[in-house]
Amino acid sequence: MASGREMPIFLKAQRRGYEGFNEETESNWNGPFYFIQGADPQLGLMKAWRSGDCDSGGDEWQEEVQLTGQTVQAINNLTVKPRFFVLCGDLVHGMPGTLWHEEQKRDLKEVLKCTDAEVPLVFVSGNHDIGNTPTADTILQYCESWGDDYFSFWVGGVLFLVLNSQFFHDASSCPELKQAHDQWLNAQLAAAECKKSKHVIVFQHIPLFLQDPDEENGYFNLEKSLRRDLLQRFQKAGVNAVFSGHYHQNAGGRFNDLDMVVTSAIGCQLGQDKHGVRVVAVTEEHIHHKYISLDELNDVTVDEVLSFPTEVNAPKPHLQ
Repeated sequence: MASGREMPIFLKAQRRGYEGFNEETESNWNGPFYFIQGADPQLGLMKAWRSGDCDSGGDEWQEEVQLTGQTVQAINNLTVKPRFFVLCGDLVHGMPGTLWHEEQKRDLKEVLKCTDAEVPLVFVSGNHDIGNTPTADTILQYCESWGDDYFSFWVGGVLFLVLNSQFFHDASSCPELKQAHDQWLNAQLAAAECKKSKHVIVFQHIPLFLQDPDEENGYFNLEKSLRRDLLQRFQKAGVNAVFSGHYHQNAGGRFNDLDMVVTSAIGCQLGQDKHGVRVVAVTEEHIHHKYISLDELNDVTVDEVLSFPTEVNAPKPHLQ
């Protein structure tokens, strides 16, 4: 049974920031670095998808536990560790309040707590973590388990913004929380215009778009008018890239100088991609990234990461 006073097993974002990754200590550029972005471990989806019962299914999740464990082990084996490992939402498949939600969270934490202590974990909320129509209660439960649902942090002269994209989808049951999120985001973007960060990078679960900024509305992207507004505001603030998940396939494109990167899943694949993560190298001038399967992750060297060609940022249906 889940306890109301859960003992922390890893650092969590608090007070809209992340311990050790603050502007005072991390605002200066100290040379290239890299991080790893994963998305959608979504414990329970693989069997539910095969059975065609995604709404009420999800009663088995050993496959996702194994894949997440493989991810953790591969990261632990890297000679030079990434600065952090970010998971862009849908940590589990069971929706809040449903039968399997708490058990899936427990088992995911058991796997993730084995991550090397040198690699902080950054969590992004997804619709299965807080609900398609989140409430104050589901967001509170998420924050108690995984840390703040939105926050900012600094690493090596780069500003990172973690957003709760469910507020962009349906905040009808928590309008006050959406308003607070909007006010915070406005302040962050206004400040980003004035700061001398090398890059500004956004993490959110739902992509702004999958391939084209003007594509039609769908389940896997944000509504077009809101999307356009966010893109324009992000670009004005100097945002270089938005990294997301949700689609369970690799995709992405560009809006002027802004890179929209959609990363496939650690867990259930809905296309032809292999289970994997995205390795992101940050240099003074560029953000390089490449999707790498879990089987290949052990063999990646830092030199390879930092030499990823800038062409991977070009608009393609699959950024691989």
